[in-house]
Amino acid sequence: MKKYFGALIAVTGLLFASCSSDDDGLALSTCVDGVMNGDETGVDCGGSCESCESGVVAPDTYVFTRDDASTVSFSGQTIRLKMGQELLANFTTPTNTIDDLIGMFAHVEGGIDFEEDALNVSDKNLRSKVAASADYFSTNATNQALIRADLEGFINAQVEEVYPNWEVAAEAGVAGQLADGDRTRYVSANGLEYNQLFAKSLIGGLMTDQMLNNYLSTAVLDEADNIANNDGDVVEEGSSYTTMEHKWDEAYGYAYGLNADQANPNADLGADSFLNEYIERANSDTDFEGLADDVFNAFKLGRAAIVAKNYEVRDQQAEIIKENISKLIAIRAIFYLQNGKLGLAGETPNYGSAFHALSEAYGFIYSLQFTRKPNSTDPYFTKDEVDAFLIDLLDDGDNGLWNVEEITLDSISEEIASRFDFTVAQAAE
Repeated sequence: MKKYFGALIAVTGLLFASCSSDDDGLALSTCVDGVMNGDETGVDCGGSCESCESGVVAPDTYVFTRDDASTVSFSGQTIRLKMGQELLANFTTPTNTIDDLIGMFAHVEGGIDFEEDALNVSDKNLRSKVAASADYFSTNATNQALIRADLEGFINAQVEEVYPNWEVAAEAGVAGQLADGDRTRYVSANGLEYNQLFAKSLIGGLMTDQMLNNYLSTAVLDEADNIANNDGDVVEEGSSYTTMEHKWDEAYGYAYGLNADQANPNADLGADSFLNEYIERANSDTDFEGLADDVFNAFKLGRAAIVAKNYEVRDQQAEIIKENISKLIAIRAIFYLQNGKLGLAGETPNYGSAFHALSEAYGFIYSLQFTRKPNSTDPYFTKDEVDAFLIDLLDDGDNGLWNVEEITLDSISEEIASRFDFTVAQAAE
């Protein structure tokens, strides 16, 4: 299958340009795979032919400096990713209370909610950034409140429905535990694994929404005097970066904030349980191989464009990231719907495996409302469409996933795939 995740760049196939080779000054005429050709050597354009035309060339790694000091900063994103990791780990500790888990979600500075002191003294939390993007929620307080209530609802239900039945064998209409190979899953009476609903919904409601609809939004990047200050290299007080540089970095942090090598994160993908993990998962599928490079390269080139004051190239790279991350959400929703269908097949269904996958699918479907169509102000699916999918997923009988039918899983999968340029079969591998 053709690698399509970089397809948003306006240049496709052969691009005619008039760059000059640093080696011999000969005019270069065509661009193929990021190299301008026309003489015997060509010029490497850093993976993008736009680089030769615009003069913007991405560095090999995500390293940017001013006066020998790094201008890259996304510590707030790293803190929130750590908070999310610890909260998820605590979902499966049945001695926790609602206050314990909500404390991690809606942390207040100085609260003793986490193992790491740096998180406890932080004034940051997860809840305040859920459904908080400038583009989607600055004028939509109603949906913001509903979405935050949904995530808090998953926490409450885990404590109130699942914890009391921790040692009970789950069955239709009864919460409890299910075997999944050598693992144990803990599900509601409807078969829902709330930690998976929470984790995958958080990927959309926080990481994706903040990245695509906030920090990569022109409303945020170009807010107030950001363009003038960036043009004049006016940095934020006490910092080495301009506001525009910092906003772009904060988007980057939601993907790579926990990587050991944050300047070259594709070397150790899977560093968290959120976007980073699923960039790696999708990229490992041969149908979507190259996704990780497309995202990382767009982040690098877009950041280099900010340094070069080239906002057209910056915005082109933002659109590439929006398309990639949105497709990633859809790919994983379909993957888990189809994986769940496999677990339910045959005379002896593996309910533990199937419900685990379908709970992940539920969260990724929920996250579709935070995706972003390239060159658009709209998500690929509205909240109403997402809510309808989730109702269908649980509406084939009185006991939710215990009664879900293959035709329902296939129908939702096909409808999701129809908005993108890949098939259900490709996403299901």
